[in-house]
Amino acid sequence: MASREYFEQTATSIAALGRNEIERRIRHFKGRFKLDFTEDYLGNLSVDRLRHILLAALINAKPQH
Repeated sequence: MASREYFEQTATSIAALGRNEIERRIRHFKGRFKLDFTEDYLGNLSVDRLRHILLAALINAKPQH
């Protein structure tokens, strides 16, 4: 489980991003697993949903200590 501080910092930074930057980060995500979404799919999601996907990916990709 990610630390509370990491979660809060990550959530705050994602909240400040615009749609294009969020989509770019999802498409170019580099972590322990691959995100495989089409541009059409991402384009049809709300910004809040995109933020949720990116936040979940970042939290789950963080090494567990």
